[in-house]
Amino acid sequence: MRERTDRPTRPGRAGATDRHEPAGPDIAEPVLAIEDLTVTIGTRRGPARAVAGVDWSVRAGQTLALVGESGSGKSLTVLAATGLAPRTARVTGRVRLLGEELTALPEPRRRRLRGRHVGFVFQDPMTSLNPVLTVGRQVTEACEEHLGMTRRQARERAVELLDLVGIPSPRQRVDAYPHQFSGGMRQRVVIAMALSCEPDLLIADEPTTALDVTTQAQIVELIADLRRRLGTAVVWITHDLGVVAGVADTVAVMYGGRIVEQGPVDAVFDAPSHPYTRALLAARPGPGVRDGDLPAIQGSPPSPLDLPAGCAFWPRCPVRGDARCEHELPPLVPVAPGHRVRTFYPLSEDA
Repeated sequence: MRERTDRPTRPGRAGATDRHEPAGPDIAEPVLAIEDLTVTIGTRRGPARAVAGVDWSVRAGQTLALVGESGSGKSLTVLAATGLAPRTARVTGRVRLLGEELTALPEPRRRRLRGRHVGFVFQDPMTSLNPVLTVGRQVTEACEEHLGMTRRQARERAVELLDLVGIPSPRQRVDAYPHQFSGGMRQRVVIAMALSCEPDLLIADEPTTALDVTTQAQIVELIADLRRRLGTAVVWITHDLGVVAGVADTVAVMYGGRIVEQGPVDAVFDAPSHPYTRALLAARPGPGVRDGDLPAIQGSPPSPLDLPAGCAFWPRCPVRGDARCEHELPPLVPVAPGHRVRTFYPLSEDA
C-alpha cells in the first residue's frame, strides 16, 4: 500500500478527478471540525440532551482522543458529526469534513462522503463483520462502491490491505470467514475495511476494549504506524488514559455531554486543571500500585434526562472550589496556550 503525501489517487482510476469530491486535506484546514454540536434525543420520558456545545477539530496526521466514562457523550458526538446519530436525535451545530458543511447535505451525498473519506473501527469486531461473508468480500465492498473498482481489482486491494494490517498469508486468508480468525485478527480485518478507501479520517471507537493486553498494544501500534505512513487524521475514543498518553496529540475530556478539559496531551497530563481529569488520572493503574489502592470516583455519571443545573460533575466533585458550580455552568476558559478547562477555579499544578 503506497504511502500518501497528499490526496491519494484512487486505485484503478489513476489520475481521475471527481468534480463532486472535496479538494482534499489542506494543512491549514482541519479534516473534521465541529462547532457548537448539540444532540438531543427524544425519549418516552422527554428530551435527553446527550451532547451540548461541543467544539473540536482534527488535522491530517494528528490524533485527537475523546476521553470519559461511559455515557459522557464521546461516541454520540462522533456519530452525530458523521450523520449516524439515532433517528430520534435532533442535531444542531456545524460540522465540516474537508471544508464541506455536512449538516446541510442530503443523506445520499453525506453517505457518499462518509463512505469515501471516513473509516470506522468499533470495539467489537464480531458485530462489525458479517459472519456469512468472507473477510475479503467485506473489504472489497467499499472499494467497488466508492472507488469504482472491478471485482478483480478490489480483491487485489483486499489482499494488499490484509497484508498491511499484519494478517499472515493474506492471499489465502482473504477467502476465510470471520469465525476462522482470532479476536485480534478480526479487529485487524475491521481496520483493513476502514482503510479500504484510504480515508482522510479514521474513527477508532474503543478499538482495543475486547482484546487481551498484548493484542491491544499491537492494535495501538498498528493504527499509530498507519497514521504516520498515510497522514490520516485519527479520532480515538476511549476511557483508557494509558492509551491516550501513547497515541494522542490532543485530548478532549468529556463529562455529562460537554468538554470539561481540552488541550495538548502533554499539557493536560502534566497539569490537569479540572477535578474530573485529575480523578481519571489518579485512577490509572501503574507500577507499584497495589490492589485496592486506586482511588475511585464516587457516584455515577448523570443521566442526560436529569442533568444538574450547574457543573455536571458537581455532585461527585471532591473539590467543590466555588459555590457557583452548583447552579451555574462554568465557561470553558484558557489556562495555557491551547489548553482550556470548564471550571470557575482552574486547579494549580501543585493543588
